[in-house]
Amino acid sequence: MNEQERLRAIPSVDSALEALKSAGMAEAVGHQMLVRSVRSTLEDARRLVRGGHYDGIATSGELREAVLDLVRDGVRRSGLLGLRRVVNATGVIVHTNLGRAPLAREALEAVVAAGGYCNVEYDLAEGRRGRRGSRVVQMLCALTGAEDAIVVNNNAAAVMLALNTLAAGREVVVGRGELIEIGGSFRLPEVFAKSAARLVEVGTTNRTRIGDFEEAVRSQTAAVMMAHWSNYAIVGFVETVSIPDLVRLGERVGVPVIHDLGSGAMLDTAALGLAHEPTVAESVSAGASVSTFSGDKLLGGPQAGIAVGRAETIAAMRSNPLARALRPGKMTLAALEATLDLYLLDRAAARVPVLAAAATPLTALRERAAAMVGALAGRCGEGARVEAVDLSARIGGGALPQGEIASAGVEIEPSDVSAASVAEALLLREPPIVVRVHEDRIVLDLRTVDSTDDDLLASSLTEVFLTHER
Repeated sequence: MNEQERLRAIPSVDSALEALKSAGMAEAVGHQMLVRSVRSTLEDARRLVRGGHYDGIATSGELREAVLDLVRDGVRRSGLLGLRRVVNATGVIVHTNLGRAPLAREALEAVVAAGGYCNVEYDLAEGRRGRRGSRVVQMLCALTGAEDAIVVNNNAAAVMLALNTLAAGREVVVGRGELIEIGGSFRLPEVFAKSAARLVEVGTTNRTRIGDFEEAVRSQTAAVMMAHWSNYAIVGFVETVSIPDLVRLGERVGVPVIHDLGSGAMLDTAALGLAHEPTVAESVSAGASVSTFSGDKLLGGPQAGIAVGRAETIAAMRSNPLARALRPGKMTLAALEATLDLYLLDRAAARVPVLAAAATPLTALRERAAAMVGALAGRCGEGARVEAVDLSARIGGGALPQGEIASAGVEIEPSDVSAASVAEALLLREPPIVVRVHEDRIVLDLRTVDSTDDDLLASSLTEVFLTHER
C-alpha cells in the first residue's frame, strides 16, 4: 500500500465509535467526550501514516485494526472512563496516587446508606435541625480523650483553620526542621501565608531546643506549633523538642500549642510490628490545645482533616466562617463514622484495610506467592522466569517514612518482551493492575493485593503474555 491507500484505510469516526461500543467502552462515557477522543486519535493515526509508522503493514484491514487498537487504547489512557477500581500490587499500602486508604466494607455500606436522604444535620430525637457530624465528634472524643473535635476536608485544611482561628495577623513559632512539604509540592509556609498567621522559624534544620522557642515568644506570639515528621526523617546529630515540653512552655507563657500529627494513628503501630507513630491520644494527653491529623492515612478512613483538643479552641475554630468553606459532605462523614465505629468496637485491626494489610503474617503472603507461581508456571511465555520472592512493603502516604514491612510476592523476568511493556499492558486491563518494574523484572507485592484478587492477577498476567506472544 502507498501512503494514500493507508490514509484511506483509517476508519471513520462512526466506525471507530461502533468499535468502542462493541468493546463495551461507549456506555460509561458521554458521546461528546468520546467523539473528541476518537477524532484526536484518528488525527494522530494520520500523522503516524505520513511519518511512515505503518509502512510495515501489508493490508488495509490490518491497518484498520491497528488504528482501532489505537482508538481503544486512547480512550483507556485519556481518563474518560473515570475513577475505577484498581489492583494495587506495588507494596505501598497508603498509596497517594491510588486513593490512599481503601475503605472498610462497613464504611462503603455507610456511604451507600447516606447516598439518599439522611440525618446529616437533623436531630431525630428532637425533630429539628441538629449539628453536622455530632456523632463523629462524640466518637473522636471517646477515642482520643479530647474535649471536642471538628472535621474538615483534609489535614492541610485543619491546620489552616487552626492557624487562622488562633493566630491571624500574629506570629506562630515553629522549629525549622518541621517546615514540611506535603504531596503536590504544598509547603507549610504556604499554608501559613493563606491562614494570615506569620511564621517564625527557630532552631536549625537538625537541632531545635526548647530554649529556641522560649526566646522567640513575645507579645505578638499567638501560638507555638509542632509538625510531626510524618513523611520524612532526620537522623544523626539531631535534637528536637517533645510535645510535653512544648505544652509546658505554652502554659508558662500563656499561648496555645498546635500539634500537626499528620498520619492520625489511633492504635499503637508497634503492636502491628511497625515503628511507633505518635498517637492522637498521646498528643491530647500531653496537653496540646489542638491536634490535627488525616482521616485517610493510618486512621484508614476517607479523606478528611480532623482537629481534636480543648473545648474553647475547637469552639473558636467551629465558629470561624472558614470552617463552613472547609466542611465535609455527608459521604465523608458516613465513611468516617463507620470507620471510627470499628475502633470503638475493637475491630479496627482486623477490619480496617490499612491496618489489616500491615498486620498480615509474612507466612500467609509467602503461601499465596507460592500458589501464584504454581498457577503461572509455563504460562508467561517461553523462558520467562517466575519465582516467589521476599520483598519490603511500605505504609506510604506520608506515614512511617523509615518503616519497611517484610513482605512477599512474585517476580517475573520476561525473556521475549520488556517488563515495562507488560506493566503497561496490565494498566489497560479491567480492572487495571498496578505493579512495580525493577531491573526489567515485574514485581508483584501481595501485601497490598486482597487475596480474593489472586486468581484475577494470575489470569490477567497469563492473557497479557499470551497476547504478546501472538
